Amino acid sequence: ALLAALLLATTALSVVNPQLVRLFIDSAFAAAQPDAVSAGTAPAAESQSTLTWAAIAFLLMGLALQGLSALATYVGNDVGWAATNRLRADLALHCLRLDMTFHNGRTPGELIERIDGDVSALANFFSAFTVRILGSVLLLLGVVVMLWREDWRVAALLLAFTLATFYGLERVRVAATPRSRAEREASARVFGFIEERLNGIDDLRANGAGDYTMRRYYEANRRLFHAGRRAWIWRGVMWGLTMVFFALAQAMALGLGYSLFSEGAMSLGTVYLISHYTGMLIGPIERITNEMQDLQRAGASLERVQELFGHASLLRDGEGAALPPGPLAVEFQDVSFRYPDAAVEPVLKDVSFRVEAGKVLGLLGRTGSGKTTATRLLFRLYDPTEGAIRLGGIPLRAPRLDHLRERVAVVTQDVQLFSGTVRDNLTLFDPDVPDARILAVLEDLGLGEWLRSLPDGLDTPVGAGGRGLSAGEAQLLAFTRAFLSDPSVVILDEASSRLDLATEQLIERAVDKLLRDRTGLVIAHRLATVQRADEILVLEDGRVLEHGERERLAADPESRYAQLLRTGLAEVLV
Repeated sequence: ALLAALLLATTALSVVNPQLVRLFIDSAFAAAQPDAVSAGTAPAAESQSTLTWAAIAFLLMGLALQGLSALATYVGNDVGWAATNRLRADLALHCLRLDMTFHNGRTPGELIERIDGDVSALANFFSAFTVRILGSVLLLLGVVVMLWREDWRVAALLLAFTLATFYGLERVRVAATPRSRAEREASARVFGFIEERLNGIDDLRANGAGDYTMRRYYEANRRLFHAGRRAWIWRGVMWGLTMVFFALAQAMALGLGYSLFSEGAMSLGTVYLISHYTGMLIGPIERITNEMQDLQRAGASLERVQELFGHASLLRDGEGAALPPGPLAVEFQDVSFRYPDAAVEPVLKDVSFRVEAGKVLGLLGRTGSGKTTATRLLFRLYDPTEGAIRLGGIPLRAPRLDHLRERVAVVTQDVQLFSGTVRDNLTLFDPDVPDARILAVLEDLGLGEWLRSLPDGLDTPVGAGGRGLSAGEAQLLAFTRAFLSDPSVVILDEASSRLDLATEQLIERAVDKLLRDRTGLVIAHRLATVQRADEILVLEDGRVLEHGERERLAADPESRYAQLLRTGLAEVLV
């Protein structure tokens, strides 16, 4: 409402201000005529007063116009950026809620460009759109109305010119939008390529793939260059057409004004008024044209944003069934799973087992046997292709996703740490977790000495990706983070495989604490970790090869688990 009032006031001042100039010109011209000079001093004094009044009013109105324009620009930017920041947040949240099938098909760099780059293009457009477009449209209407008051023929001619200009520019804009969309897509691919290669820079260097990577980088940039050139050519066509239309409008205004002035049908001030209003007509058209060029980029970005919003998660949120308190039993019933869009055979095939509440299950099997996939199904990164999973006797699809993932904690060997402090990485930036609880958990896990060894305690800075911490310290953070969430089910996916012996002793105590009075699923290559399990499940080629109590299987020389113990667990499972 404030912005609309400012725009209306700015438009009113813009169209009234030239009237003062006309009054000034006509008064000065009349005072300079020989008959006015010979008539005496009274008319000259009256003309002088009119000139002074018109000049002062013009200056004051000009100052007011500049102030209102600046305020309208500020309010317009505030409205535009607030809206696009909301859009950016909504889009990021939407992507976070999409399933892993969506994320596996896109690089993080591409998503960053889509969420931040495309929305920034919209922000740049919409932050000035209201002020420039709506203000320009209001100014165009005001100019046409004022011209109509002076001479309907002039107004009709310039109105037809304006409509023809907009028609031509709109045709060009429609043709240019697909080129701008291709430019944005090529830019996203470049960002995705850079992000992916930077993540794998150590492997690229070790395998001598630098030249190959640079060649691929040049190819991606070449595609961006050609797409950008085509887009800019069309934007240049729009600019060139605008300049042609400007020249024609000025020629019409000057020619028509000279003709009417020569015939005595118009005063000199009115000729100026027509010329000035024509210039004012060109100004809004130019601004609208520039915004239309931005609209090409914004239109392409908007299409890509809408496309991203159009992706729906394959995982439907549950209806809100409540999970029982305390440790939860885990049950797989005839579960089969194939990764979406994968041509390979199912990763899991008719897997059935049950882990009682409070028990610990050790998952064993060679790489690719389906151990990690089974745990991903448990906190619904994916849903089974066939079969059912129950948690605490409740079908896994019944609880809300956020509630389910509050009750299931996962600790892997690939710990994700973020730029911030130790406190931030333990609480995942949740300011509501008090320091007293964090310190109590660390002491309970036997990690108090480790915390006191850090230079700034909980305020010790951590770089993105864990810079400043060793792999073992990063793993300690992951265990503490899981403990703070107070889960009912704990999944340890080879969580101690990166630890040195000193840190492993700390982790072993932490694992015992973490698994106490909780249901646990442990994927491990180390014998010590498996030995704390109550039951063992051996997977092979996605099927259950063996399942039973750990002590019974260890005592049976014919069991697969006993064979693994005899030959060396880590060696066989690699």
